[in-house]
Amino acid sequence: MFKKDLYRYYGNEGESFLHRLFRPPEIKYLKAYRRANMCNTPILKQFYELKLKVMSHKTHIQIPARTQIGEGFYIGHSGRVVIHPDVKIGKNVNVATGVTIGQENRGARKGVPTIGDNCWIGTNAVVVGNVKIGSDVLIAPLTYVNFDVPDHSIVIGNPGKIVTREKATEGYVCNKV
Repeated sequence: MFKKDLYRYYGNEGESFLHRLFRPPEIKYLKAYRRANMCNTPILKQFYELKLKVMSHKTHIQIPARTQIGEGFYIGHSGRVVIHPDVKIGKNVNVATGVTIGQENRGARKGVPTIGDNCWIGTNAVVVGNVKIGSDVLIAPLTYVNFDVPDHSIVIGNPGKIVTREKATEGYVCNKV
C-alpha cells in the first residue's frame, strides 16, 4: 500500500533516488504507519509501533497504527495532524497541516467520523462525531464539520455550509490510485 501512497506524491515518475534519499518527514511517517498497520507478527508489530511513536514525536503527526486508512493517503505537509484510532478513511484522501479528525463524546453524534474516497481536507479543518463524509468532498481550511456531508460537496466555514458541486475535488486530489 505504501507504493500507492508514494504514487499520490510523485505520480508516474515514481520516487527518484534523490527523493528517496531526502524523503520529507510526512512520507517517512506514512511508511512507518503502513508498516505498523500491516504487520501481523507480534514482535515486529511492537517494533514498528515504537518506530511510529518516535516518528510521531518528530513530525507531530498522530495517526495510531489501528486507524483504517485506504490506499493513496496523502499528508500535505509535516505538522500537527491528529486522527482518532477508530476513524475509517477511504482511498485517495488528502489531509493538510492542522487537521483534526476526532471523537465526539456525548449526544446524538457520539463516536467518530467515516470519510469516503477522493476527499480533500484543508488546513486546520476539524471533523468530529459519528458523521459520514461522502466521496468527492472538499472540506475548506478552517472548517468545523460535525454533520453528515453528501457526495460531491464542498463544505465551507464555521458553522459549515454545504455547497453541492460535481467534481468538487478536481485539481485538489491528484494521482488517484
